[in-house]
Amino acid sequence: MDMNVDGKQGAVSGSAAGTTKGTIRVFVVDDHPMIRHGVAAMLRSERDMHCVGEAGDGDEAVRVAPAAQPHVVVMDLRMPRMGGIAALLALQPLLPQTRFVMLASAVEPNEMRRALAAGAASVLLKNASAAEVVQAIRAAHQGQPTLPAALPPAAPDTPQALGADLTQREHDLLVLMARGYSNQEICNALSIAMPTVKFHVTHILAKLRAVNRTEAVLVALRYKLVELQ
Repeated sequence: MDMNVDGKQGAVSGSAAGTTKGTIRVFVVDDHPMIRHGVAAMLRSERDMHCVGEAGDGDEAVRVAPAAQPHVVVMDLRMPRMGGIAALLALQPLLPQTRFVMLASAVEPNEMRRALAAGAASVLLKNASAAEVVQAIRAAHQGQPTLPAALPPAAPDTPQALGADLTQREHDLLVLMARGYSNQEICNALSIAMPTVKFHVTHILAKLRAVNRTEAVLVALRYKLVELQ
């Protein structure tokens, strides 16, 4: 099975449209080329899978993956420019039927749970065996989420307050959002670029479990994360 990516990031397989019916179309996203190529090599050994493209970070995945129409996206949780959770949230409305299998470099329970809450079908450690990755892809394609074996159970007596994991920059943006600032006005106020604003807003929505800016502001006010002056 030839990926036909020519060693480039952000590539879509030229033979993607011609994949056999019933074949699971997989798109791979990771900022480490060796990881991407390793997953692609693993897929080549599976008769029911085909790698239809790859990207080197979340921002690139959002731009490239929709054209590939993958059934499953295998994506790193932590990447530069745009991380896996933010990319997942951005891709979901563009690929409503696509399932997501996330890869984590280390056991980070809060981040892994956020990925599952955002809609990931599974979170695997990068040291998972090829058989485990293949099984997770097949299960995700069939709509059967799998819990990561490395994820310890949540402690019921120590729940994390909603919004407690907001960074200072995310809190700054949330304050401006509550004041009714548009993305462009936030850019001007904080002297940051539009992609950076969108990146932070996506993370804010995920952390507050909100579907849009209005709901995020309402949640922030309800939980006293910000105050209107």
